[in-house]
Amino acid sequence: MMAKYCELFYTFFKIGTFTVGGGYAMIPLMEREVVERHGWLTREEFLDQVALSQAMPGVFAVNMAAVVGHKLRGVGGSVASIAGNIAMPIVFILLLAVAFSHFRDNKVVEGFFLGVRPAVVALIAAPVFTLAKAAKVTWSNCWTPVAAAVLIWLLGVSPVVIVLVAGMAGFVYGKIKKH
Repeated sequence: MMAKYCELFYTFFKIGTFTVGGGYAMIPLMEREVVERHGWLTREEFLDQVALSQAMPGVFAVNMAAVVGHKLRGVGGSVASIAGNIAMPIVFILLLAVAFSHFRDNKVVEGFFLGVRPAVVALIAAPVFTLAKAAKVTWSNCWTPVAAAVLIWLLGVSPVVIVLVAGMAGFVYGKIKKH
């Protein structure tokens, strides 16, 4: 029993340790570990958990660790997964905060952060295409995310409103389709 909690902790510790760029950059590594390596979730279940984690308040990576851990081992699984996921980032942030004050004006450090930005964008963009493929997004139904992006970016509509409207529309569509 304890071995499963340790396995959850260690798996999410690796994900939290070796991902740069935040929660969305973790998706490929998380999918590889949770779906392909351990077989804890199917691809469809993983996609559903990603959607659920995005809709929940809070940090995406922590939400994802919580829902996967809970699915496997309940509340204890959530705690083990979350603890593993945040352990190394907390240590790294504390060390970075101490060191940053000494290297704030260093051109090499500044150059490093400027160089990492494009890589982080790519790490975030790659899962978008993978998830779109898994969700069977086609040219005929890709108008929804495009419209959401335009509403947020150009018109300043709150993402909360977009999520609520999309959720209600999906609910209504599911009811209509069921009949």
